[in-house]
Amino acid sequence: MKEGGIEIIPGFVIAETELRERFSHSPGPGGQGVNTADSRVELMFDVENSGAVPDQLRPIIGLALKNRLVNGVLTVAVHDQRSQLANRKLARARLVGLLQTACIQPRRRRATRRTSGSQRRRLEAKKRRGELKRNRQRPTW
Repeated sequence: MKEGGIEIIPGFVIAETELRERFSHSPGPGGQGVNTADSRVELMFDVENSGAVPDQLRPIIGLALKNRLVNGVLTVAVHDQRSQLANRKLARARLVGLLQTACIQPRRRRATRRTSGSQRRRLEAKKRRGELKRNRQRPTW
């Protein structure tokens, strides 16, 4: 973490002021304090309208996280620990992890040729299948 912000990758630092947090009762463990402590944390970051996101990364992140974004806002909810502070740290770590994996462009598959063995096996399987179907027909006398 940088001074006053969270570093995702070099050149992409999110200021703490751009993050919104919401707290609520956690459905998880808690003992006697389960109904009094707001230990569940929802951390929200507006990917579409944030000035911290580099312009060249915005469409890449939007495409990678399209199923997690709601109106351009990425939300991470954590209720794993009993304490709110621990859940806040976990939420930030998960947000960083999500954004780091979204920033990495997937490598394109390089097209390769079929091997001669795989072509031969494919044609043999087709011949066997055709022979099987031919044997199902009524015999011609």
